[in-house]
Amino acid sequence: MNGTMAASSHRIMLGPLVAAIDQGTSSTRFLVFNSKTAELLSHHQVEIKQSFPKEGWVEEDPKEILQSVYECMERTCEKLTQLNIDISNIKAIGVTNQRETTLVWDKETGEPLYNAIGKYVDLCTTSYVFVLVWLDLRTQSTVENLINKTPGRNKNHLKHKTGLPISTYFSAVKLRWLMDNVKEVHEAVVSHRAMFGTVDSWLIWCLTGGKSGGVHCTDVTNASRTMLFNIHTMDWDAELCKYFGIPMEILPRVRSSSEIYGLMKSGALSGIPISGCLGDQSAALVGQMCFQDGQAKNTYGTGCFLLRNTGAKPVMSEHGLLTTVAYKLGRDKPACYALEGSVAIAGAVVRWLQDNLGIIGSSEELEKLAASVGTSYGCYFVPAFSGLYAPYWEPSARGIICGLTQFTNKRHLAFAALEAVCFQTREILDAMNQDSGIPLTQLQVDGGMTSNKLLMQLQADILCIPVVKPSMPETTALGAAMAAGAAEGVSVWSLNPDDLSEVTSEKFEPQINPEESEFRYARWKRAVQKSMNWETTEPIDIQQKV
Repeated sequence: MNGTMAASSHRIMLGPLVAAIDQGTSSTRFLVFNSKTAELLSHHQVEIKQSFPKEGWVEEDPKEILQSVYECMERTCEKLTQLNIDISNIKAIGVTNQRETTLVWDKETGEPLYNAIGKYVDLCTTSYVFVLVWLDLRTQSTVENLINKTPGRNKNHLKHKTGLPISTYFSAVKLRWLMDNVKEVHEAVVSHRAMFGTVDSWLIWCLTGGKSGGVHCTDVTNASRTMLFNIHTMDWDAELCKYFGIPMEILPRVRSSSEIYGLMKSGALSGIPISGCLGDQSAALVGQMCFQDGQAKNTYGTGCFLLRNTGAKPVMSEHGLLTTVAYKLGRDKPACYALEGSVAIAGAVVRWLQDNLGIIGSSEELEKLAASVGTSYGCYFVPAFSGLYAPYWEPSARGIICGLTQFTNKRHLAFAALEAVCFQTREILDAMNQDSGIPLTQLQVDGGMTSNKLLMQLQADILCIPVVKPSMPETTALGAAMAAGAAEGVSVWSLNPDDLSEVTSEKFEPQINPEESEFRYARWKRAVQKSMNWETTEPIDIQQKV
């Protein structure tokens, strides 16, 4: 996917440029936009390795993440120079990141050690960073212990403050697990050397100087995904920190999504302000220009994330959705909130079919394979590899494929995998319509999987509403760039509705009758029920079972 999009032939007339770091679950990208037209001028992408040391464990090397950012910056600047575009015209950098992924590092040395877990590290001589990726399930026992100490074993015990259920998904339980299970993390916390953050905090701290004066901060959107942040007071909450047993001194300072946090301290872009920060789903909401109450977008990436802007007041879901901070575009600007439905496995199912089963060689092959039959032939695939997220929040669920016959082949399975993404989106859209009382009339979409036209048509068919895809797919990075360019002290990107560039798009209209859609959806719901209650943390006596 490395490449450069065509720049304007009148390069001398280019307006101020704004860059974005888009650090995702599977890759890092650096993209540069024209702030006056929102045109993407150049970008570079580097894949990120994931390791799975045990079942349900997912890890990434934070040093590799940081190095990938530097590499993407360097290569993008080279491409701009080849296009005769002056990189000194880059006026700001925004950051958008995979949320909930949890890091701890030593503030005195700043040097990470990959995979501190399960390996003794002498903190007198070295430091560490450890990443628990958002899909990681190792905290299930921690979650159960936390729920057990709540009145009535209520997983929504903290929802009135956080908008979130107690789940393996969020950063606080990952941090609690690290403090309980990794000696080096515990010792660093006790000795006041530990810093905690999500990926945005790690990158901003490193890029603004690291151990030599780096800025330890996060924005409201990332903070709202930790379970330590009060979405009403818009700050860390002492009672929440006490509940999880986490010292507030290790937390980053919470800032708005659009302000100057610090300056780049090295490389070709040294001195340029980092002035925008948004969790990836909030960035996509901004990039899709969903600034009005009721507007929504769905991002199809590793997971699937449907966000609906609910305006200046948080709406508490009665149907299994999350209440989250959508954005706060300036220190003195009001916060906007969103309802969010999160699906753990979307694009990840493509990788599973490719890497684990070997039935496809690429994502493009999946579309061709599925299109060659045009039906799942009654086969339903529930990819609950990491449990079920919204609207069920059922960590005991596991993936199942059902409805198999002797006739079923890999083509039907490929079609069922695409349908699974669409059915999961239908479930969270239904929940969102129930919470808001106003059904969506169309769905704006973005993310890597939207290049699959069969998937987009299936989505329109299963939702029974049009699906609208922007022609410029990089809406997540665009949102981060918009926030950075609009920051006070930068002010090269206007977010006034009249000034925003018109977005061209492709629309997919439903092509099947609603009765067929409802029938297939009902069968899917039956399959979901069969996926539940597979996994337990209780020990199993194999001899007794036999």
